[in-house]
Amino acid sequence: MPMLADPSIKYKPYTPLDLPNRQWPGKVNRAPPIWLSTDLRDGNQALANPMTVAQKTVFFDTLIKCGFKEIEIAYPAASDTDFNFVRGLIEQGKVPDDVWIQVLTPAREDLIKRTVDAVAGCKRAIIHMYNATCCTFREVVFRNSKEETVRLAAKHTEIVRKLTEECTAKYGTQFRYEYSPETFSQTEPAFALEVCEAVKKAWGKAGLGDERIIFNLPATVEIGPPNHYADLVEHFCSSISEREKIVISLHPHNDRGTSIAAAEFGILAGADRVEGCLFGNGERTGNVDLVNLALNLYTQGVHPNVDFSDIQAVIDVVTACNDLPVHPRHPYAGELVFTAFSGSHQDAIKKGFEAQRVRHQKAARDGEMQYWDIPYLPIDPADLGCNYEAVIRVNAQSGKGGIAYLVQHHLGLDMPRKMQVAFYQVIQDIADREAREMTVEDITTAFRNTYHFGGSAYEGRLVLKSYRISSEPTPDSLSDEAADERRQFDGTVSVDGVLRVIRGDGNGPLSALLDALRTHLDIDLTLREYSEHTIGSDQSAKAASYVEIVPQGPDVKQTRQSAESWWGVGVDADIAGSGLRAVLSAANSAIGDRQLPELKLSVGFNAKTGQADVASAILNSLQLELPRRLQASFFEVVQRAARDHGGEISYEDLVELFRETYGYYEEEGRFVVKSFKLEHLPESGRARLSGNFILNGKPVALEGEGNGPLSATVEAVNRGLDGKVSIREYAEHSIGEGSEVKAASYVEIAYEGPGGSPKWAMWGVAIDHDITASGLKAVLAATRAVENADRAAQAAAEQK
Repeated sequence: MPMLADPSIKYKPYTPLDLPNRQWPGKVNRAPPIWLSTDLRDGNQALANPMTVAQKTVFFDTLIKCGFKEIEIAYPAASDTDFNFVRGLIEQGKVPDDVWIQVLTPAREDLIKRTVDAVAGCKRAIIHMYNATCCTFREVVFRNSKEETVRLAAKHTEIVRKLTEECTAKYGTQFRYEYSPETFSQTEPAFALEVCEAVKKAWGKAGLGDERIIFNLPATVEIGPPNHYADLVEHFCSSISEREKIVISLHPHNDRGTSIAAAEFGILAGADRVEGCLFGNGERTGNVDLVNLALNLYTQGVHPNVDFSDIQAVIDVVTACNDLPVHPRHPYAGELVFTAFSGSHQDAIKKGFEAQRVRHQKAARDGEMQYWDIPYLPIDPADLGCNYEAVIRVNAQSGKGGIAYLVQHHLGLDMPRKMQVAFYQVIQDIADREAREMTVEDITTAFRNTYHFGGSAYEGRLVLKSYRISSEPTPDSLSDEAADERRQFDGTVSVDGVLRVIRGDGNGPLSALLDALRTHLDIDLTLREYSEHTIGSDQSAKAASYVEIVPQGPDVKQTRQSAESWWGVGVDADIAGSGLRAVLSAANSAIGDRQLPELKLSVGFNAKTGQADVASAILNSLQLELPRRLQASFFEVVQRAARDHGGEISYEDLVELFRETYGYYEEEGRFVVKSFKLEHLPESGRARLSGNFILNGKPVALEGEGNGPLSATVEAVNRGLDGKVSIREYAEHSIGEGSEVKAASYVEIAYEGPGGSPKWAMWGVAIDHDITASGLKAVLAATRAVENADRAAQAAAEQK
């Protein structure tokens, strides 16, 4: 049957109440009402499978934990299950002393007696009696006149009074009385007042405080808009006698979907109390949702006196006990209520959080209130025990702002706007291809894979292992001005799993690295955009850097206008390190899977072999990261050796040549620190070294003083020489990890022979578990040639 063209021939509209001086529209609610949860009675009776005693007990405990002080727990006369549940709560002592338990009974003497018996012995109980009062129920269901309906209510109120007084005398239970003119919103307003006046008279002991009688005004069926319900409530409140001795309670149902508004308007109209269920369970379309009402107040700065700080725990209990889901769009509780899929909404939320962070910092400094004000979020999810993971969720309709927010929130990275656009396209391609919502894990994983960020699992083909940035004045700097300095990058990079030594020069660390990539790996890129920020604010703060690189063009203009670009991100405790990692992050995307120059396993004396190739061979074989000057020195040695062997030297011979040249042996060899003692001299602030060493296979005892252990070692060596040794350069790094870690030391010494003979230099290399010992051994290794030269000079002098 189709909808009627003229529904007025079938349905009558509600009859508006003539209330010309209504006050409720101009009022503002600044205090919470009394809450009564009827989940265990009204909510339970609406379930296809009513709760078990165990489920009702869990639900009751949850209501107590939330802070409810009035709970309608059962209709005890309806079943043994309900009766036994009430007795169980009382006899097990599960009802706190400050909580009123409420039980429902119809206006029948036998059922009233059973109801009073159910609560006997508890500390505080409310007996809730009802009978229907509207015209349809009077004439059709019960076939009672108005007079008979009034007499029914008054007579059974007297019975409630008698039985509760007897129970109080016997068990000490404190009783209150609630009466509901059921179907109040469909009852003639004057008749509803008549019935309630008769009930109040029959009760005969309405007083103040806990002695107030409760009149519950249910919208048993919601038949009009919420403003009409508010008019009915205000009319009742202003017309009933002895208003100060009455608690006006509301019980709105949600047939028209306006129970929340009806309850809020009813409170403005003068009501003191609201009955309802968590998340709106109840007959047909349900009772008013107490969670929704309470949190509406909370968002207006009014504490509702009930606590939903862990709303998910409440949802879990309610859904398990009711066997009903909470709708994904249910206010405050649904899984999507704090979620934005729309790109414009996501962008507004992201900007809102950024602005609020700044605003709150200023308010904290100024001692002002830190108000919540975020677009599309009327409440802070954290206040309900929720995190911000669900605030922004991503599908094919989402925008770059939402994706950027998730990356910032979960990875701490605030991407530049152009990078947001680039990564947005990555996510859109995935979302379009898979036709589904992108989870936070999907997005963060895509970010890590795209930018090779977040540990070894996401590494690209190029991985920075170690680096050193040094500087030197530019050759054309003016003498009367501060000298401009160029930066030199010396680093170890894993290239497709093989360690490579690369070096480059530039105006800064990043351009020096780009020069190194260009020189050693044929990766010709240039920097177009760079930005940075800090992550954290304490000693553990790190730097995050973002770079956009483009192919090197024929001129600056074409390079800057390149349509092809790649973004990269790096995080490091050092700002230079974060920038270098960002460059390699972008370079990994730029190179794709194209082949890169391989490291040769034999080093030839030809134009294609460079210092970095030789240094890479030593790095892969011995794990030694040679300083730049040592690379140059050893390269000259290699060239001479290769010249003597037909222009080529094998990989194995290269490594052995290094060992022989610098006295480097991983096991105990020609240079051994047997024992040493380092003393601090308080008067001079210097250090005294004494010890026993193996030098060129012979035991030697040395003693000397200096500013530190190395200079003290040099002074000790100088005592046995005619010339003079001085340290020219020192470097160190670690090898290995954990308990197997060792220190590698590199020392370059300069030697000036007796009689002003020319200076010459020599390097020493050593490793040891002790950093000081490795330095001492490196000094001794460097002086071996000096001793030989000194002995040769002495022999020549003796021959003369």
